[in-house]
Amino acid sequence: MFEIVEKRVLAPQIVEMKVKAPLVAASAKPGQFIIVRTDRYGERIPLTVCDYDAAQGTVTIVTQSIGISTRKINALDAGDYFDDFAGPLGNPSDLLELPDEELKRQKILFIAGGVGTAPVYPQVKWLHEKGVEADVIIGARTKDLFTYVDEMKRVGNVFLATDDGSEGFHGNVTELLKDLIERQGKTYDRCVIIGPMIMMKFAARACAAYSIPSVVSLNALMVDGTGMCGACRVSVGGQTRFTCVDGPEFDGSLVDFDEAMRRQNMYKNNPKTDPETHKCNCHG
Repeated sequence: MFEIVEKRVLAPQIVEMKVKAPLVAASAKPGQFIIVRTDRYGERIPLTVCDYDAAQGTVTIVTQSIGISTRKINALDAGDYFDDFAGPLGNPSDLLELPDEELKRQKILFIAGGVGTAPVYPQVKWLHEKGVEADVIIGARTKDLFTYVDEMKRVGNVFLATDDGSEGFHGNVTELLKDLIERQGKTYDRCVIIGPMIMMKFAARACAAYSIPSVVSLNALMVDGTGMCGACRVSVGGQTRFTCVDGPEFDGSLVDFDEAMRRQNMYKNNPKTDPETHKCNCHG
């Protein structure tokens, strides 16, 4: 059993929880994920590690209420317990493979949209601890949907974009990227993009137009998190990959986003599934 030691609401339907999981906290790295179950009958839900503290033995997760299982998670309170909290799983960010001196020479940009801001945070925080100050674009439809802005400002250089112009740049993240490069003279050596699939598609395309290598996280495709159900198959450079075991991060210029979005929509409006949590029949 894994105790929820803190809970806070970040935005409508978006909840952050700090969970007591000492072994996971001691091993977790930026870019990895965990799998939770609320109880012995609950669905396995993959969630990105948003922060971790080995000294306190805690791991932070962020969940958006979309379907039955995520609403069940977010209904829990501090003092309640998860039946399972397994991980860390998946491959860490490839930034961890670079020597410190090379990292310090790199000009790194992160683009985050929606709840993608939370999994971007541990990577930016890790870089900050290495003495690397990255730029971070955070996008949302309106200012009330922003999350992790204050936390991100403590570890990186933050640029906000809203579709309705209620805060920061008036436009989407790709338009802000263009503004930073063409009007503000910014240059970047690499970009990490995490957010809705359609946003990652166009942000990766924009990066390619400026010859900026990009990495995207496809964690939204995952279901069982072990590669057994096959729900997270994706084509990368013409080859089949499994997001949960080969990723969750891939070269943004090589991902077949149209196929990934079709796969993401396969479980919607299916009476045999939980349409909002992408629950597939392999869960029974």
